[in-house]
Amino acid sequence: MVIWRLADRELSFEQPVGAGIVNVTTDSMFEGARSGTAEQAIRDGMALVEAGFDMLDIGAVAAKSGPPVPAEVEAAALIPAIEGLAGTGVPISADTFSVEVARAALVAGAVAVNDISGGSERMFELVAETGCGYVLMHIEGPPRVDRVPADYADVVEHLKSWFGGRVELAQRLGVSEEQIAIDPGLDFDLSTEEDLEILRRLPELRAFGLPLYVSLSRKDFIGAVLAGSWEGRLPPGEREWGTVAATALAVRGGADILRIHDRSSLQATRIAGRVRSGPTGRNRDISSRSRPVGGQA
Repeated sequence: MVIWRLADRELSFEQPVGAGIVNVTTDSMFEGARSGTAEQAIRDGMALVEAGFDMLDIGAVAAKSGPPVPAEVEAAALIPAIEGLAGTGVPISADTFSVEVARAALVAGAVAVNDISGGSERMFELVAETGCGYVLMHIEGPPRVDRVPADYADVVEHLKSWFGGRVELAQRLGVSEEQIAIDPGLDFDLSTEEDLEILRRLPELRAFGLPLYVSLSRKDFIGAVLAGSWEGRLPPGEREWGTVAATALAVRGGADILRIHDRSSLQATRIAGRVRSGPTGRNRDISSRSRPVGGQA
């Protein structure tokens, strides 16, 4: 069984985990997930926990392109939110690629770092030192910079090679394999067709034996597929049901952690996870209950 070791616990994945997104920002991609202040982020995070999310991923810098954000500015927004949500009982990951901010976040109560930079030696050393969980995301350059997709001959084979090299470096610097989850980085330096190919072939990434972390909620490739073109892609606010479909397919393909915005996607995670896991005693109990003729309530 795949295990993800965090700073204070281990997660196993009999069922996939829904990681609720909390953004202490005013400019994140999806307007419905802009908490703005630490106080609002705490309220929003509490609501996600009450809705049944298994984990919270809290960030204070939007992933979209833009100028650098000083570490002290990021920390001033992020750390109070983490402190306010650390007592919920669910594990918290800090969505940051700053080593300084990650260190402060772990002190504040985060138990994992979700790093969209692809990792650095300094970040790997921090992860090794603290024993926290780590999300290693594929990206082909610094974050918050727009780049033209590389148009790989075989994007999944490229990901396998890239992850192999980065995981090896992390382990050389003292990171345990059980601390690492891998994220294919959908929408980051990838074309819509490459994103879809990765979703089709997610089972191939499970060959690493590491937790598979998939962040696809309301992303641009979903808007492009729904609209029929990249240029005319639907805005994030109109991508909920496309996200539900993509989430269910990702779980069916082997995703262990789904980073998502909405309760609808959490429900998709739950149903797809039960389908993937196969029959259980509880399933047999459900199926044996009486039901109206025709199967409709």
